[in-house]
Amino acid sequence: MTSLTDALASHSPLLFDGAMGTMLQESGLTDGGSSELWNVEHGAAVADIHRGYLSAGARVITTNTFGGTSSRLGMHSLEDRVEELNHAAAALARSVADEFGALVAGDIGPTGDLFEPLGALTQDEAQAIFELQLRGLSAGGIDLVLIETISDLAEATAAVRAAQAVVPDVPILVTMSFDTKLRTMMGVSPSLAVTELGALGVAAVGANCGRGPEEMEAIMADMVAARPAGLLLIAQSNAGLPHVVGDHFEYDKSPADMAAHAVRLRDMGVELIGSCCGSTPAHTKAMAAALLS
Repeated sequence: MTSLTDALASHSPLLFDGAMGTMLQESGLTDGGSSELWNVEHGAAVADIHRGYLSAGARVITTNTFGGTSSRLGMHSLEDRVEELNHAAAALARSVADEFGALVAGDIGPTGDLFEPLGALTQDEAQAIFELQLRGLSAGGIDLVLIETISDLAEATAAVRAAQAVVPDVPILVTMSFDTKLRTMMGVSPSLAVTELGALGVAAVGANCGRGPEEMEAIMADMVAARPAGLLLIAQSNAGLPHVVGDHFEYDKSPADMAAHAVRLRDMGVELIGSCCGSTPAHTKAMAAALLS
């Protein structure tokens, strides 16, 4: 099986896939529906999205498990199916990735709950929540753990500790989400994120989501300047901002825009590059072509 080190040796920067949620919405996922349930009820549609990104040139695909914790699945009365749905997602991604010799990143999103003292969630409780999700992802055959869209260092730490306990030999990547003032919702700066999370022994730290390529590049510039030696950086920007077009949303950054963004990230020294909300295999294809030029 290909490792992260091997993949980087042959593909640097390493290209990740793009959005899953907005792609599922295009496939029929309704507002309020559980995307994780699609892993067992509409597996072919999820597999087609994975295959589309890999055919476009991605070398890493991400499991459809952003809301795969018990707290998030509980919103759909699915809290008793955490391991089942995460296992199904990972196994589905694994089967498609193996067709292309690609890697699978097990996706872990935020719990949606606030930590003490602002909320009731404790570090130990959060770690247990993430460990349960990770047991399902591990059984399905992941190569990486991607902890994403985090705003609180306490939550990131709990997720990292969970991964280190459940899958100690699997590289861990962490991305936080920043606002227009280059801070997370909980006030974390890019430089603080990269130093604090880097000290936990993860393989990569970075950012995802946000308002588009320009802000992502400003965030990554701060991370490049502050990162500890040996730490990889990862950037996964939204394809700009959504705008209402008829009866649906369209994001305002084209494949060509995201391709130019990918090249700028590469030239800054970012080793792991992907995209987030609003992106499609067309964006990934343009990014792949630009990174090869």
